[in-house]
Amino acid sequence: MDGALTVRAATPDDDATLLALDTGEAGTGFPSVFARERSSFFGSAEAADTLVAEVDGSVVGYLTLTHPTRLPENAHVWSIEGLTVRPDWRGRGVARALLDEAGREAARRGGRKLSLRVLSTNPRARAAYEAAGFEVEGVLREEFVIEGESVDDVLMARPL
Repeated sequence: MDGALTVRAATPDDDATLLALDTGEAGTGFPSVFARERSSFFGSAEAADTLVAEVDGSVVGYLTLTHPTRLPENAHVWSIEGLTVRPDWRGRGVARALLDEAGREAARRGGRKLSLRVLSTNPRARAAYEAAGFEVEGVLREEFVIEGESVDDVLMARPL
């Protein structure tokens, strides 16, 4: 790694940079399905719930935490809503650093479980999640149709 990798809470000043990562404009290769027709990253995510990975002051990735539901009975569960790493920084520990900090942050907020959803067509992400201790809890078969192909939604989680 060229410089020191740090993970910090996002600020409103990160909005344009995170939107560019989320929409694929920053060279991520593909836009988030949630990024369509958005003019602000924080329109769908709170700055306080987003972690930013930086190297030498340059944003190289982000992760957003949320609750899967608004039910108080489910408040102990935190969910990763989005995780993106710039392609030139993939395979260099950025995702793992974000996942580790997300676990610590969710635990600080009273969480006992961290969950996520990943497309079955993304084996690289799934391997990163498994390496960070996530296990498959279920599969929603043919949950999406992407470019004419049915794609499963894999549900993964780990205890905190």
